[in-house]
Amino acid sequence: TDAIALVEEIRKGEPLITASCKEHVVHLVQRLQEKLGEKEDHKFHLFKVLRAHILPLTNVAFNKSGSRFITGSYDRTCKVWDTASGKELRTLEGHGNVVYAIAFNNPYGDKIATGSFDKTCKLWSTETGKCYHTFRGHSAEIVCLSFNLQSTLVATGSMDTTAKLWDIEKGEEIVTLSGHSAEIIALSFNTTGDRIITGSFDHTVAVWDVGTGRMLHTLIGHRGEISSAQFNWDCSLIATGSMDKTCMLWNAMTGTHIATLTGHSDEILDVCFDYAGQRIATASADGSARVYNAETKKCIAKLEGHGGEISKVCFNPKGNHILTASSDKTARLWDAATGHCLQTLEGHTDEIFSCAFNYKGNIIITVFTQKE
Repeated sequence: TDAIALVEEIRKGEPLITASCKEHVVHLVQRLQEKLGEKEDHKFHLFKVLRAHILPLTNVAFNKSGSRFITGSYDRTCKVWDTASGKELRTLEGHGNVVYAIAFNNPYGDKIATGSFDKTCKLWSTETGKCYHTFRGHSAEIVCLSFNLQSTLVATGSMDTTAKLWDIEKGEEIVTLSGHSAEIIALSFNTTGDRIITGSFDHTVAVWDVGTGRMLHTLIGHRGEISSAQFNWDCSLIATGSMDKTCMLWNAMTGTHIATLTGHSDEILDVCFDYAGQRIATASADGSARVYNAETKKCIAKLEGHGGEISKVCFNPKGNHILTASSDKTARLWDAATGHCLQTLEGHTDEIFSCAFNYKGNIIITVFTQKE
């Protein structure tokens, strides 16, 4: 792309980019182009093994820079870790049951939310470990949660069939999203923060208006429980994964079904978009992952080689590599364009159920079930 022409195009619709800062924006676009064009042959090596908790882990998450990460556990705590040293910084204690869902309020990273089987969600300070609020109201376990990108709300999804939106500053419930007939196990805000989607065991995904709590669309079509639901970055598409072995693509504005992405021979356990929203990756219990082009809906790569089900799939921020976590005790790094396996990350002694990149894409974290 011609960077100068692109910035001119952006300027037409963005009054904040004045003539005086045009050169700077052109420079930033050119830097981004250089970064995307860099050839990488980065090999990951085992850096640290952390015996994190006395009981098995449930989840893991990085802050945006990757300088810190958090782990949730059956031991009822969430721990905050320094990535570089592998040192435990603090333990967030107070839940009365399994800490299952965890998140930083990225990109800020100064707050952590924890959702528990004790039916509550807690909001913590990353720096001090102080508990700001305990959100009570669900009548069953909280199994998923998410901050909006603006860091004003946290959403919780529960086995009680509802999701709730909470005000971070006031510590109050804003609205309950009621309409599903079974447990909610996935939720995701769009980037503008005015919509949220919830995926349920009732085989449907609901699209909600964040301001009013009104259900705008029900995405009906899957014939099995929903495992994953995601917006793409520009909020135009929704991808849903299901136990019915398919991934479906939907128009986020109208709620209409666009395509069914088939090919897996077993349940789809995870779906994700790349950061540009041009590709969709699916992970399946059949031991393979697939990459689809969001525009053509065609499968462009099959990631085959794992010897067990793949529970987690994610793109690196640049979008050229894919990371998968499998029950075969390995994680694998793949070329997103060709499906070629670049590296097998070995060393775990049990099944890996979660993995994540930091934003720079040079650190990977993998989590496995630790059995004594």
